[in-house]
Amino acid sequence: MALFIEVGLLLIVLPWSTFWERNYFVYLWPLLRPVITNHFVRGAITGLGFVNLVAGFAELAPVFAVRGPAEVPIRDAPETSTRN
Repeated sequence: MALFIEVGLLLIVLPWSTFWERNYFVYLWPLLRPVITNHFVRGAITGLGFVNLVAGFAELAPVFAVRGPAEVPIRDAPETSTRN
């Protein structure tokens, strides 16, 4: 649950940070720089981040669901004491 939300937030924020442009793979393969810094690629990765966020919140939704009236215990009569 929380993993989807964390990964989603990272995929939304990281492509637009300076960390994205200055990473190990850009220095290792300089030809990869135009692909990584392309705004369409960044937007696609951000879109995947939003998909991860939606998946994370969809998994959390049943946890925070409101209980229906059938799950609330009903007392018909007051409890009587068993003391003598």
